[in-house]
Parts: sequence; structure tokens; C-alpha cells
Amino acid sequence: MKYCVNCGQSLEDNETYCKNCGKPCNAAVNSEDTGNAGWGVLGFLFPVVGLILFLIWRDEQPKNSKSAGTGALISVIFSAIVTVIVMVIFFGALLVGMSA
Repeated sequence: MKYCVNCGQSLEDNETYCKNCGKPCNAAVNSEDTGNAGWGVLGFLFPVVGLILFLIWRDEQPKNSKSAGTGALISVIFSAIVTVIVMVIFFGALLVGMSA
């Protein structure tokens, strides 16, 4: 089985254009590109690794690339939210302590 390089849709061996995105199918990725959730977890735990994998695999393995990149993005957003919450709690406690 092969997959579209552009969108990751599975393709028949004799197809010349992707039914999903309409791009030519002359170049296709291998069947190891499954979009495994493990790449997303790796990207979440190590966002820099997820970003690097996203950039390296972008053309060769679009599903795995998307999983790693999504995990990294979720990790960065989660870290930003936790940082804001911690800062609000810290500065709130600091203000209450100063007023007492």
C-alpha cells in the first residue's frame, strides 16, 4: 500500500492522482507511515524532538510527521497554560501576603 505525499491518504497502486487532495501520485510514501500515536507521545514529552521529526519526515512520512508535530504543539501549549496558571497563583499569593 502507498500513501499520498501531500495529505497521507492511502492510494491504490494504479492511481495517478490522489482522490483526497488531487495531487499527482507519482511519489508516494511507504507503508511504515502509520501516524502512530507513539510519535505524538514522543513529541509531547520532548517537543524539540517532535519538531525535528516533523520537519525531517514532512515529505517522506506525512502521517508520522503530523503525529510528532501535533504532540510537540500540544506540549508547548500545555506548558504555556501551566506557566500562566502558576504565575497567577504565585502573584495572587504574593499580593495577599503583602496586604496582610
